[in-house]
Amino acid sequence: MSFLRYLSGRQAAPAPAPATDAETAAVHRIVARLEALPPDQARLLAGMAYILARAAYADLSISDAETSTMETELSASGLDSAQAALVVEMAKLQEKTTGATSDYLVTREFLDHSSVEQRVALLRACFRVCLADEQISGTESSVLDEIANELGLDRTQLGQVRAEFANKFSARFDFGAGTPADR
Repeated sequence: MSFLRYLSGRQAAPAPAPATDAETAAVHRIVARLEALPPDQARLLAGMAYILARAAYADLSISDAETSTMETELSASGLDSAQAALVVEMAKLQEKTTGATSDYLVTREFLDHSSVEQRVALLRACFRVCLADEQISGTESSVLDEIANELGLDRTQLGQVRAEFANKFSARFDFGAGTPADR
């Protein structure tokens, strides 16, 4: 059991069932297709997957809805569904095991190898991943701000993306709705 899991009182996830020969062969075929990608594209997709996992794990859990959204985002970026599923699972594992250590480094590497448009699109995708659970929590909002900062996006760029999701922040729900006696 990891130290952080011990402190939070969480139990370790059960070990997955061993892979069958058919599953192993399928994974090898997916990996071969991923290895065939141009290195620059593979680097961007890997960085994107990791940063999406970082956003999803802001609340120390990654839901099925967030996983599905991450897969959709990667599929829209050029991976087929099987590749996206594999890359998302690898990114989730990396984030859960080395997150705090790698978060800044991976995000900065994405900054160094991407255009402003790609960084804004990634931030927007991170917002969609956090929103997969119907609302964006204060913790998720804070991580999204960190990601935007590490991606080198200015306050205006962040503000424009945040405005698209303004009514989805949990801290804003029921704000100003009646008096305290009405609640």
